[in-house]
Amino acid sequence: MHPNSAFRHPDRALLETLLEEIGFGMIFAATPDGPRVAHVPLLYTAAGTVQFHLARGNALTKHLDGATVLAVVNGPDGYISPRWYLDGGADQVPSWNYAVLELEGRVRRLDEAGLIGQITALSAKHEARIAQGQPWTMDKLSEARAAGLIKAIVGFEIEVQAWRETLKLSQNKTAEDRTALADGMETQGATAIALMMRNLTE
Repeated sequence: MHPNSAFRHPDRALLETLLEEIGFGMIFAATPDGPRVAHVPLLYTAAGTVQFHLARGNALTKHLDGATVLAVVNGPDGYISPRWYLDGGADQVPSWNYAVLELEGRVRRLDEAGLIGQITALSAKHEARIAQGQPWTMDKLSEARAAGLIKAIVGFEIEVQAWRETLKLSQNKTAEDRTALADGMETQGATAIALMMRNLTE
């Protein structure tokens, strides 16, 4: 994480919202075969754990049960031009603002019932975000098809032991410069990070 403590924002509710809304991240682990990463949908549970699943043949799958991993969720980001500062960028350099969350914890493998519960909850969550039509559900699959798909993936759950965030939103700049930078970022289409700059640094 960024070493500047100004970029910490230890509001657990905000971090949980970031995890819930983005819902996708990377799982990093050291393995006997070297460092590995998997890109996965993430499900934050009511118990405070984070669940995910991998293809059975994924290079990480056989190493995860009992391992300590790092899950990384990347939020919005955007380039900052020195030209956007109120003084025109005197003694400023280009930079990048971003929001990122790291979750460290121990992994356990889910049994089949846990895996089915995970993918059912995951699809229900995202299907609910689609305005048109009836939500897709697992019962749309034949028994044979469902059984084959379940056997092809492995479910896991992270017991999160540490939450670490960097919300680099120009907190080390003046309020006036932050406004000017957010304006500049919006003109370039980086609206999500600009919104965070306006809402979280006031």
